Amino acid sequence: MHAVWTEIETRDVNPTSDPITPAPREAKIAREIHKLEKRLCRQVGQAIIDFNMIEEGDRVMVCVSGGKDSYGLLDILLKLQKRAPIHFEIIAVNLDQKQPGFPAHILPEYLAKLGIEFHIETQDTYSIVKKVVAEGKTMCSLCSRLRRGILYRVADELKITKIALGHHRDDMLATFFLNMFFGGKLKGMPPKLVSDDGGHIVIRPLANVAEKDLVRWAAHREFPIIPCSLCGSQENLQRQLIGQMLRDWEKQYPGRTETLFTSLQNVVPSHLMDVNHYDFKNIKITGQADVDGDKVFDEEEFPLPKVAGLQVVQL
Repeated sequence: MHAVWTEIETRDVNPTSDPITPAPREAKIAREIHKLEKRLCRQVGQAIIDFNMIEEGDRVMVCVSGGKDSYGLLDILLKLQKRAPIHFEIIAVNLDQKQPGFPAHILPEYLAKLGIEFHIETQDTYSIVKKVVAEGKTMCSLCSRLRRGILYRVADELKITKIALGHHRDDMLATFFLNMFFGGKLKGMPPKLVSDDGGHIVIRPLANVAEKDLVRWAAHREFPIIPCSLCGSQENLQRQLIGQMLRDWEKQYPGRTETLFTSLQNVVPSHLMDVNHYDFKNIKITGQADVDGDKVFDEEEFPLPKVAGLQVVQL
């Protein structure tokens, strides 16, 4: 049953399905897009399996903002829905906060063409934030709280059982480093959680997906992207810095992002320092060897990093 979630039929993007043989370059592009689609579906399907994100009879609210991530999430979930081993519904929801210049017609037209159930919630939170927040101050925090409360209410009205957000692997890594560098916590962005009001389950099916793949998929699918800077508020400078740090690392040491992400799934509490998550005070001698134990007097060894453009030779 699990394999059905992580495999996708090839008929949607098949470079050999066209009776007219494509040019070599076009054939190569078609193959790459086909591989990309399979990877996206496999990664989303695996996240759904690993964290039991979607269950029989669920009504899944996909929050669609008009950005590449939420478009990609909706697109992949619709593909998986067709061949999932269970029945679940998808309801696309957009919150029109009346930011100046917001093209309110784009999302309704796009969703109507898809032929799926959707709901546009119109609430003028922009005016509220402008009244409360002093000129020059960032509006993101208050805007986010207002948006969250509205979406929880809409979820109740639509009898939603799961709220799906479009955060991807890079978002989760960036949040981990933001918490560590600026908050003093080893805390990330969980793939599944109970909402802060205690009444909803929030899921992030793109947890395993790299942002660069979503960029490529959005370009291929030609999503009608809506700019995210319409309100004129300042972008989160700290998150920008962390994001650039991760991109620089990946450029210099290819594969580092993947290793970092894997580490979030391999936590060893006994080798950290949180007394609330490991009982250091009551450690006792067992007289038995522990293959996972700390080799106190040995220097820990790690594989040499791959450096872009250089061949690393170990002597």
